[in-house]
Amino acid sequence: MRDTTSETPALEMTALNRAAEDISRRVAPGVLGAGLMNLENGQSWAFNGDRPFPMQSVFKLPLAAAVLAEIEAGRLTLDERLVVRPEDLSPPYSPIADAWPGRADYTVAEMLNAAVRDSDNTAADMLMRRIGGPGAVTAWLVDKGVTELRIDRYERQLQTEFFGMDSFREAWRGREKFLAAKNAIDPAARRSAVVRYLSDPRDTATPRGMLDFLYKLDDGLIIGPVVRERLFAMMTGGRVTSRLAAAMPAGASLLHKTGSSWTEQGLNAATNDVGLITLADGRRYAAAVFLSGASLDDDARDAAIAELGRGMIKSLG
Repeated sequence: MRDTTSETPALEMTALNRAAEDISRRVAPGVLGAGLMNLENGQSWAFNGDRPFPMQSVFKLPLAAAVLAEIEAGRLTLDERLVVRPEDLSPPYSPIADAWPGRADYTVAEMLNAAVRDSDNTAADMLMRRIGGPGAVTAWLVDKGVTELRIDRYERQLQTEFFGMDSFREAWRGREKFLAAKNAIDPAARRSAVVRYLSDPRDTATPRGMLDFLYKLDDGLIIGPVVRERLFAMMTGGRVTSRLAAAMPAGASLLHKTGSSWTEQGLNAATNDVGLITLADGRRYAAAVFLSGASLDDDARDAAIAELGRGMIKSLG
């Protein structure tokens, strides 16, 4: 555990609350959840901190940590090879599914990079199956003291249930075919399925729970430093350069994982970003932002998260 004697300024709670409340009004009927923690001393702030939010691909971060814990324990190796079968394919986004059957053989290391950096759904599902499934990952988190973060389904289950579709099948592989199958569902039924998803407690995290996970990850309480540094390397870059990444000031760095749902008839169920911030002077923080049920377009949702990120940075003094 780190020293709790703080040498950094206290979080400006009033400014944080004001920024979150203002953005929350503007993203309505969407619901905003957020949290910020000083990694030096554990001081934290949260907005809707105890409310569960759908994670979408944010779950791939704790999944990767669970996989790396298995590697650390010697029950799995980075060079073990996983072969993709037809029944292993998952809905988009998945370059691995798109490349199949031309390529079907990957190492665990390649699957980890694909799941975290590229947010590949097939990679995530195969890794999760290899270590025992969603229940095993959630049980591992609980064992590490992370109790407000739960993983319940494979992506091939969640992403089809999201639209009220039947179980995923090989014929739906690729974005074009998956969307065609989705669009064959009655629009009212699809809308009802998305609304149900918004109130489903499965595959959710609270901002408070996500901060706790990030703190314990950073502090070496979940996985050791060698495998943790591998995970941190995978959290750089990625496909999304907006949201929290757009809020970083000069000299700051961000290790993060985003998550995004499909938008159905103008309703977006989840636009998220969570990660670890290091400022130019070395101060370090965990941050999490969740936006659920918004009717804004992609750019406006990303901009709202970036604006709150700038508010977080400003509150640090």
